[in-house]
Amino acid sequence: MIIGASSFAGSLSELSYEVSSVELYMPKLHVYDGRKLDHGVLEQILDELSTLDLMTSIHAPYFADSPTYPVELRIDTSNMRPDDFRLMHESIELASILGSKVVVLHPGRINDDRETAFANMVANLKQLAAQATDYGVILGLENKEGTDPINLCCSAEELVTAVEAVNSDNLKITLDLGHANLTCGGDHSKLRTFVTTVLSHVVHMHLHDNGGKWTSTYNGDEHLSPGSGNTDYTALRHVHNYRGIYNLEVFSMPDVRSGKATLVQCLGKG
Repeated sequence: MIIGASSFAGSLSELSYEVSSVELYMPKLHVYDGRKLDHGVLEQILDELSTLDLMTSIHAPYFADSPTYPVELRIDTSNMRPDDFRLMHESIELASILGSKVVVLHPGRINDDRETAFANMVANLKQLAAQATDYGVILGLENKEGTDPINLCCSAEELVTAVEAVNSDNLKITLDLGHANLTCGGDHSKLRTFVTTVLSHVVHMHLHDNGGKWTSTYNGDEHLSPGSGNTDYTALRHVHNYRGIYNLEVFSMPDVRSGKATLVQCLGKG
């Protein structure tokens, strides 16, 4: 069982004591000056990683309307410009250099028309999957929370449809259990169905918790430590023969430690 955590949870050295993998969260690594990659800062991170026994995954830039997210790095996979593809290419290239397990992508946003947005997203994902194939990298398209009606790929069915429409061995699914819990309204039975619907495509996981309902704070997407909300983590027992990373997408080292304990308890393995 490979347990990881996102890079914003603590320093790389702190994380190396608790988990086996780190997800390098590109928009919040301070490696960009506007849209320009600061190779000096990136090299410092890579140098530190070289001294630590950590596997890696990469979280590529995405769209977020949040004061903590860099405006310059917003990318909507339903509406991509040439410079957006360059930013995504940089994440894919870094994953290749590091031998990262997966590059996480967000699905697109519904702007005016859902069908058009979905078609544009699939076309853009095909281009990104072709780049990933060239670099020998796997992309993981993440399910988003259904409490935000502007998101595509909140439902398990639409997520699977998107991946199968791209039809590439280099585009699979990042199962975000916290987002799925919000989409399922905190219903444990619906969450199990969600997991079993996507599981044949899952190559990566994001694990965090919430109350299963919309709130004014990030549409309920609180990113609490697993076990702090009402997400049923025993639903992961239905994912058989999974060899990917269980990545704790939480904000502090105490949450990493408590989330790790919850995973071990719910899955019955260390």
